[in-house]
Amino acid sequence: MREFDHLLSAEECQFLDMLDRFAAEVLSPQAAETDRTGAFVHDQLAALAETGMMGANLPERWGGADISAHALFEAVAAVAGGCGSTVSALTAHFLATDSLLLGGDDAIRARFLPAAAEGRMLGAFGLTEPNAGSDPADMRSRATRDGDSWHIKGRKCFISNGGVADFVVVFCVTDPEAGHRGISAFVVEKGTPGLVPGRVEQTMGLKGGHVWELDIDVTVPDTNRVGPEGSGFKTAMKVLDNGRTEVAAMAVGIARAALSEARDWAKSRIIGGEPLANRQGIQWMLADMATELSAAELLGHEAARQRQAGLRFTTAASKAKLYASEAAGRIADTALQIHGGYGFTHDFPLERHARDLRIMRIYEGSSEIQRNIIAGRLLA
Repeated sequence: MREFDHLLSAEECQFLDMLDRFAAEVLSPQAAETDRTGAFVHDQLAALAETGMMGANLPERWGGADISAHALFEAVAAVAGGCGSTVSALTAHFLATDSLLLGGDDAIRARFLPAAAEGRMLGAFGLTEPNAGSDPADMRSRATRDGDSWHIKGRKCFISNGGVADFVVVFCVTDPEAGHRGISAFVVEKGTPGLVPGRVEQTMGLKGGHVWELDIDVTVPDTNRVGPEGSGFKTAMKVLDNGRTEVAAMAVGIARAALSEARDWAKSRIIGGEPLANRQGIQWMLADMATELSAAELLGHEAARQRQAGLRFTTAASKAKLYASEAAGRIADTALQIHGGYGFTHDFPLERHARDLRIMRIYEGSSEIQRNIIAGRLLA
């Protein structure tokens, strides 16, 4: 029984049992090779679609798994424990589908969400720009209305799934004088003339979860607009609350794997005729890792509780993302240290965990941005 099973229904527990097996039997055996080759995780996502996980963030009405926020947190963590690259591509897909779910109308939801939930379409979330990362107010991409169409021109960067996605939710300025209220969102479909993927970034970790530059000079119909004009910033902020909770889940999943590997190594590694785990220094390291992991899990599930209740959970999501991403980095580093020189080699997954986790403190809003959000709410 998992520690948080009491928060889940019997059906959700069965779903997670299946995902745990999937992660151990399908994702984990491929993770090192994916990291070595840098091949995009097409096959893993296709296999994941068979589990229903590609629509786990969506209600049943739109083809989703219709699971609770607590179950979604644990499901993302399960995938992350198997392969960081796969969970990165998966959660980027969630950002795109959440944008349509939270910001769009039923017509645009019906066009994209059922296919996305089944894994027949892959989504991407086009917010970040070279000069607009942490603050979307600096966005330079523009959309100009032309009758029943919109001409969108700009450049996006660090777009997970961007070059292979079937659709990208692109955020751009439609009213330069209106600040945040002048940002709108549009769906740009794969194959649209003028949507040009640039280079794949050569990243430190998550090597199979590619991020692209996107050059955009396209015309799309007004039916591809996501919600009313000027609602894009509000939609993006709601989506990022979800996304930050999912980053916390990703960090927790990889940290769980690192702690498990460190515990097993300490019990089996014989030094001076006795297991490494017999040494008090190692025991204290493991105890600190377990305590930090529990704190990260609890913060993540508090954000999930507020999300499930329909509350505004921006602060809870920021706390969960901030703490889990930083704690997981420490846990992975300590796990590597317990493995000694072996942890520094590609023969063990610890160095991959450490590299995969590093971006968690940056994307979906850096640790510094999360501190600004938390402090701002505290002082308001």
